Amino acid sequence: MNKFLKYLDYITLVIVFIVYQFTLAPSVVQIDSGELAAVQYTFGIAHPSGYPLYTLLGYLFSNLPLPFTKIYLLNILASIYVSFGVLFLIKSFKLIILNYFITPHENKTKKRKNESAIITHTISNNSIIILANIAGLIVAFSKVFWFQSTSVEVYSLHILLITLLIYQILRILYMSKVETKQWLISAILLGLGFSNHLTTFLILPALAYVYFTKEGFNKSAFIKISLMLSIFVPILVIFYSLLFFAAKSNALINWGNPVTFEAFWRHFTGHQYQVWMFSSMDAAKQQLGYFFSILPNQFSYLGIIIGLFGMILGFKKSKKTSIFLIINFIFTIIYGINYNINDIDSYFLLAFITFTGFILFGLIEIIKKIKSESLLYNSSLILLPIIQFVLNFSEVNQSGNYSYEDYTKTVLNSVEKNGIILSYQWDYFISESYYFQFVENFRPDVKIIDKELLRRSWYYNQMNLNYPETFSKMKNEINGFLEALKPFERDENFDPQKLEFFYRAIMSKIITDNIDKYAIYLGPEMVENEIQRGEFSLPKGYNLVPCGLLFKITRDTNYCHQNIKDINIRFFKNEDKYINNMKNIVYSMMTSRAIYENNYGNSKKAKEIINNIRKIMPDKPITQQLLNI
Repeated sequence: MNKFLKYLDYITLVIVFIVYQFTLAPSVVQIDSGELAAVQYTFGIAHPSGYPLYTLLGYLFSNLPLPFTKIYLLNILASIYVSFGVLFLIKSFKLIILNYFITPHENKTKKRKNESAIITHTISNNSIIILANIAGLIVAFSKVFWFQSTSVEVYSLHILLITLLIYQILRILYMSKVETKQWLISAILLGLGFSNHLTTFLILPALAYVYFTKEGFNKSAFIKISLMLSIFVPILVIFYSLLFFAAKSNALINWGNPVTFEAFWRHFTGHQYQVWMFSSMDAAKQQLGYFFSILPNQFSYLGIIIGLFGMILGFKKSKKTSIFLIINFIFTIIYGINYNINDIDSYFLLAFITFTGFILFGLIEIIKKIKSESLLYNSSLILLPIIQFVLNFSEVNQSGNYSYEDYTKTVLNSVEKNGIILSYQWDYFISESYYFQFVENFRPDVKIIDKELLRRSWYYNQMNLNYPETFSKMKNEINGFLEALKPFERDENFDPQKLEFFYRAIMSKIITDNIDKYAIYLGPEMVENEIQRGEFSLPKGYNLVPCGLLFKITRDTNYCHQNIKDINIRFFKNEDKYINNMKNIVYSMMTSRAIYENNYGNSKKAKEIINNIRKIMPDKPITQQLLNI
């Protein structure tokens, strides 16, 4: 048994990794999955802030000669990152437990150079190991944390790096004398963290608390900060310079085109997303309410009660640790609630991780109240992560999720050879199409133009590299637009009417300049939103025809053949807002096509489409209009 407990940390790591494989996505999923996979494999530049370390590691891993699709390989890499994050949290929890049983008197009198010298007589080593591993499993099976292991996402590597930082900072916190090299190690980890995701800055207030607690507020302390910066800054420069070289090499995905310092700084700071930061008090209140609404999904109500209990007692028994945890918790929430985006869950990760520290305090107190350190009593606490596992498994599980692959491939197959698609449906088409076109070489002939990214100066460089003939006749309009865009991107006074004039001219000329050579299609979101609201209109004499999952632009009212016969999308059983929206689009487009066929006297084809709807979406009602066909 002692040998088993000796290796329990690594046994837990393996168990967590194996469980994660059962919930792993086999293909792309929603939002940034496809883009990030394509960027890693082709060594391009992702959306701000670029994530150079993540891209480099993904590039190396995805090019290993292993018998998997590239997307599945990169999804496995995400599960590896998160699994090792659990391991370093277990190591951190061991330190927290050991420090919890050191009395204030012992803290002053014990001379120890590092955490391994801590001696305690109030809890056995077996109990420490079991408690730390149980706390690790609590984090591992919390919903948002677990979800990062299921697919390609920058937060998987962020988890690994932030847990490494937590472990290092706690080691320092519990040392009686801190050697300079420990701060330099922290600087290296910070540099790696910032080279992956800038939300690493959320740990800086807690790090500052530990630093000035240990070093004081004096000249020597600031000299050490200078030494840390002398390591931190070069690491950032080295990794972020990869963005410059990728841009110079004309990467297929070249978001931001950071070849100048101005363009790099906009990309590095996520300038285009700052409009959603600290936007309003109402938005902050809404996000705060959302945070508390998803908290039970992370730990169950029992876990929250234990955590609150531990939070109260923690300040009495382990004040410094509690302050470290609460600083992380509060600053993460303050930042998260003031970022007004839909997919905000991942921005609360550090808050969820640190709250587990308070749950750990609560578990320690439960053991003390029971007054027994038997293996049976300690092991019974495993019920808490088991409850979380049962509650969260089905919601986190992405195995068998081929919805986004099927949808994207169906959209691409709706298009004639060398056709053009104008769309801005990023979450379940454009991002995913990057992967299938640039990595799997699926329908690379189709030209996809993101209508919203046409508002960004860098996007024209990417379009000219990938589709030069599409924009060759509109240089005057593009130059006029880019000139009008400069002051807008620099936060200077700009002429919105001039900007909108050139933007609409570009949109129109994409159609009029290319329709004689290529079939042109609009995403259904453009028809339902911009065209319906009058924000965009087709040139005079042009019409729209529902073709597959897109609208084809035509210049006559003759019957228009559809490029695909049947639509077969394996809609994922675990429906969320993205799957529901996707189903609504598919249903709407298929219904429109059935009505179109019937209007042209093709009732047989219309009925085939209705039967196709029944087959892939049996839960969707068939309208009376369709039943009358």
